[in-house]
Amino acid sequence: MMRVQRVLIGLLVGCGACIAPAVAPPSDALPHLTTETPVTKIENPSPVLPGVLGPDSFPAGINPLTGLPADPATLNRRPMVVKISNAPPLVRPQAGIGAADIVYEHYAEGGLTRFSAIFYSQAPDRVGSIRSARLIDYELVPMYQALLAFSGASTGVEERLNTSEFANRLFKGVAFGLPYYWRDESIEVPHNLFVNPNAIWQLASEQGVNQRPRLHGMAFLNAPPPGSSGPATQIDLRYRATRLLWLYDPANGRYWRYSDGKGHYDANTMQQVSAANVVVLYAEHQFTDIVESQFGDNKSYSIEIRLWFEGDAVLFRDGRRYEGRWVRPTREDMLGLRTKDGQLLYLKPGNTWFQVVRLPEQQEPVEEWLRVE
Repeated sequence: MMRVQRVLIGLLVGCGACIAPAVAPPSDALPHLTTETPVTKIENPSPVLPGVLGPDSFPAGINPLTGLPADPATLNRRPMVVKISNAPPLVRPQAGIGAADIVYEHYAEGGLTRFSAIFYSQAPDRVGSIRSARLIDYELVPMYQALLAFSGASTGVEERLNTSEFANRLFKGVAFGLPYYWRDESIEVPHNLFVNPNAIWQLASEQGVNQRPRLHGMAFLNAPPPGSSGPATQIDLRYRATRLLWLYDPANGRYWRYSDGKGHYDANTMQQVSAANVVVLYAEHQFTDIVESQFGDNKSYSIEIRLWFEGDAVLFRDGRRYEGRWVRPTREDMLGLRTKDGQLLYLKPGNTWFQVVRLPEQQEPVEEWLRVE
C-alpha cells in the first residue's frame, strides 16, 4: 500500500475547473448503425485456442458478459443499463458500482464523466446515485438488449429514447416511487436518487419485457493471449475534468481503480472498485443540437459518441497491454474486440470497464491523455 500511495502522490493532481465552452452543434445529422451496416470481417481466422468462451455461443450457466459461471436464473432476464453519476466528487463512493458486470465511463458535459453500468449476473438492492440518460445509452441498450434505469433525460435525448425499438423497456426514475426508486434525504439534491434493480427486474417481468436475450460478441480466455505490446501495471487516464488511475495487483490479477487521487470505492461494501479488464475505446465525439443544460446564454450540447462500425481499442489485462480494434457488426451485437490483423482479442473472465475517450485528433493533450507503465 505504501508503494501505491507513493505512485498516487506522484501521478495524480487536481484538474481544476475544466469546463468546456459552449460549442455550436453541427448542422448535419449523424448516421446510425443498422443491421445492414458492414463491418470488417475476420479473414483467415486463426485456430480457436483451448479454453475459449464465446463470442458466438456460451455453455449453459456461463455469463456472456463476464465469461464466469452464474446462477442460471439470473441469465433468464435482460441485462440492465443503470445511469450512475460520477460528478461532482461528492457522489463518490457510488452504491453498487462494484457489482456491475460491465461499466462504460464516458463524457457528459463540461469535461465531466458519467457511468452506464450494466448489471446482469448480480445486483444489490441499492444502486446510485442515479442521473439522466445520454445519447450513448441509445446505443448501449440495444447492444445488450437491456432495460434502462435512469432519472430522466433532456427533451432531445428523451425523444430519441421514446421513439426507439426499446421504448417499452425504459424505467424513468421520476415516474416511479418505492420500491423502485427513492431519494436519500441525507444526500444533497439532485445527487440522492437511488434504484433497486431487483425491483425493476420484477416489474419488467410483470410487464412482459424481461425475456432472456441472445447475447454474443465478447470472447474470453483465462490464459493471457499472445501478442502483448508490453507491460501495463499503471494506467493513467485523464479526462478533461477528472483523472483516474488503474493499478495492477499481481496478487489477484486485477486492476484497482483510483479517481482524482483517491481510492474509488463501492458505498455498499466499502470495497475498492477493481476490474479484470480495462479497455480504452477510441470513438468519434460530436456535439449535437440537443441542449442538455443552459445557464444564461451558456448552453451545453449533448455529445453523440459514435460507438458503431469500428475503431481503435487498447485492452489491459494480466498486467499486459494489447493493441486492437473494437467492432460492432450490427445494432444488436455487443461490442467485441479484435487484434489489429482481425483475429479475436480475448478478455479475461471477469468484469470489464470500458473507458470511452475521444479520438486522438480530437483530444487536447494538456487535458486528455493515456499514459501506461
